[in-house]
Amino acid sequence: MITAWPALNRVRVPFLIMAAIEAAIIFSSVYVASFIAFGSIEASQSVLGPIAPKAILIAATILLCLTAMGLYQFNQRLYYREAAVRILVALAIGCLALAVLFYAFPSVMVERDIASLAVGYVLVLLLLARYLFSRTVDENIFRRRTLVYGAGSRASAIDDLRRRADRRGFKLVGKVAAPGDTMSSASAILLSEGRSIRDVAIDKGADEIVIAMDERRGNLPIRALLDARLSGINVIDILEFLERETGKIRIDLINPGWLIFSPGFRVSSVRRMSQRLIDALFGIAILLLAWPVMLLVALAIKIEDGPSAPVLYRQRRVGKGGVEFDVLKFRSMRVDAEADGKARWAQKNDQRVTRVGRFIRHTRLDELPQIFNVLGGHMSLVGPRPERPEFVRELEEKIPYYSERHTVKPGVTGWAQLKYAYGATDADAAEKLQYDLYYIKNQSLLLDIFIILQTVEVVVWGKGAR
Repeated sequence: MITAWPALNRVRVPFLIMAAIEAAIIFSSVYVASFIAFGSIEASQSVLGPIAPKAILIAATILLCLTAMGLYQFNQRLYYREAAVRILVALAIGCLALAVLFYAFPSVMVERDIASLAVGYVLVLLLLARYLFSRTVDENIFRRRTLVYGAGSRASAIDDLRRRADRRGFKLVGKVAAPGDTMSSASAILLSEGRSIRDVAIDKGADEIVIAMDERRGNLPIRALLDARLSGINVIDILEFLERETGKIRIDLINPGWLIFSPGFRVSSVRRMSQRLIDALFGIAILLLAWPVMLLVALAIKIEDGPSAPVLYRQRRVGKGGVEFDVLKFRSMRVDAEADGKARWAQKNDQRVTRVGRFIRHTRLDELPQIFNVLGGHMSLVGPRPERPEFVRELEEKIPYYSERHTVKPGVTGWAQLKYAYGATDADAAEKLQYDLYYIKNQSLLLDIFIILQTVEVVVWGKGAR
């Protein structure tokens, strides 16, 4: 179910299989290296102690680094060379993290010779596994065979999924026109020839039927769809299908009734407490680790703009429930960037950005002071991006359901920030809203952790910075 395991739903079965294979490779590397070094596992254990706890620690650390490098994102098209580079970066970061752990906890340390052998083993097998994976992930063996009941404007939303990466989860076996459809295209439309939708689905070997009718009232073939469901064929709505495949909720297809009766969009007291706990723990940890970097950034701003120049930039933003607050950032633009008092979107290659500002924006270091907003309770680590009141008032008039993003705390990072580049237009805001609604509907501790890990990829590869 999407609402039960949203983060796992975004990883999908092929990538779960890949993660399991890579976990087995990393776990086994310690045993293989120990066998090579000592001639037997028993001999190595007599010298090193139990191997399993160390192997589990190493496997968990490297897997977290692989996840942080975006190697388990289903809708991301990664060519083999790019995947290989990310594996190298993940291993380098993993080795550094393990070195810190070994220094802090000597009892879990692995001998240098064994560690070197294990890293070589892991590198070779991960590259081989990824090569084989890149040759098979886009094959039909991993795809659902999808039959669409509808050939009108709602069904055309599936045609909008043109990227190969967007179609990894399904193979369209055809569309069956439904009564009341406004035909958008005659392509891929099957003739039912008097057969029920169940019979057409069985004939095409479909795993699922997507209901995408333009007019359901009085036209939905309840009996045939029930027969299909009882025959083992999944039946889902077009909105659920697009949510599953794209990780966003199409605002042009939903209505208030769907928002009311749809699973999700519920925040329990346990969720609120766990979110606040994560915000506090991660916020304090980030502050303890990042304060030297924050001092260097402040010093660089002073050197470029003079000792009297402000380091921090305060700007009004809209938070949960529409309550305004001052967001804190390192100043990356000139002091007179908005001397006329008019709010402007940040643009690509914005001339108002200083030299230091361009660097800290690209590396996202300008966002670090927002940790104080998180600890103060105005923001969360994960949530929709907080926008300026001037933009919010304008966007609420133009974009339906825009105000719904203020039902949760804004975040330093978020699902929309991961899935879509920095927005500077009304169209960008509408697109990001669809990802924000997905997060609000499916929010959970697991999804938050997944987003935090994926944010490392955004920072490392400089995605979407302006």
